Amino acid sequence: MNKQADAPLERGLATLALLIIGLISLANVVVRYFTNASFAFTEELSVFLLVVLTFAGASVALRRNRHIRIGFLERLCPALRTPLIILQWLAATLVLGLVLWFGGQFALEEYQWQSESPGLGLPNWWYVVWLPVLSLLMFVRLCQMTLERLRGGEHDES
Repeated sequence: MNKQADAPLERGLATLALLIIGLISLANVVVRYFTNASFAFTEELSVFLLVVLTFAGASVALRRNRHIRIGFLERLCPALRTPLIILQWLAATLVLGLVLWFGGQFALEEYQWQSESPGLGLPNWWYVVWLPVLSLLMFVRLCQMTLERLRGGEHDES
């Protein structure tokens, strides 16, 4: 793996999301222990942050060449390496394109309908807009990793 291959924005975002999830979960447990009541907003915020954490972590994994793919076939028949890399890029682009399109449509609808979240009463589009944004970041990292692999700079981990 190229030591310089990194996704610092997504890595920082994932770290921040995990830190906030841990802190609000700890605070909720402590409050529940002492008062027999809990914060109502923690579930809503935790679910949102888990989605951000998942997409940001997946983006980091893409950039670092750590996603599951057809590595066995690439090693079995080196002549198929380039077509398989392109096939992997096409499949991932299709999936990310669908998430980008439908996530964008969903965020736009939530914005137009002015719907609010049940726990905090915040606009739902604040939560949903991260789907297309992080999908686009994942696509950028996918293209970076694919280009490096096509140039021979990135190889599968054994």
